[in-house]
Amino acid sequence: MTERKPPGVPFESWVDRQIREAEERGAFDRLPGAGKPLPGVTDAPYDELWWIKRKMAREGWSVLPPALALRKEAEDVLAAAAQAPSERIVRKLVEDLNVKIRDHVAKPPPGPPLGLRPYDVEEVVRQWREGRAAEE
Repeated sequence: MTERKPPGVPFESWVDRQIREAEERGAFDRLPGAGKPLPGVTDAPYDELWWIKRKMAREGWSVLPPALALRKEAEDVLAAAAQAPSERIVRKLVEDLNVKIRDHVAKPPPGPPLGLRPYDVEEVVRQWREGRAAEE
């Protein structure tokens, strides 16, 4: 808005006038996405927090409690380890995960318990070797 609502003028008529004048100036012509539905909004039931969820997803924020986020990360790391191109990478992935698990167990944050213990690196490497041998 470029000007303040004058005293004594009803709010609705002042806003309507601002919109009408902007339309007359062509301020709304050729806007990107004009006349198109918002992406991701029409294909799901209405959620008033859709824009917050989209921003969180875009910026990589997690809404999971720390223990659940670490469980999910453990699943992802083990899946990545199974597909790793070398034993060195498998060891690095699992050792880094174990550091996080040990830290979580030593200083548990609020929320549900983690329910995980550090993984046996040698066991994960053995499984990785067996998976590689089966592929050949």
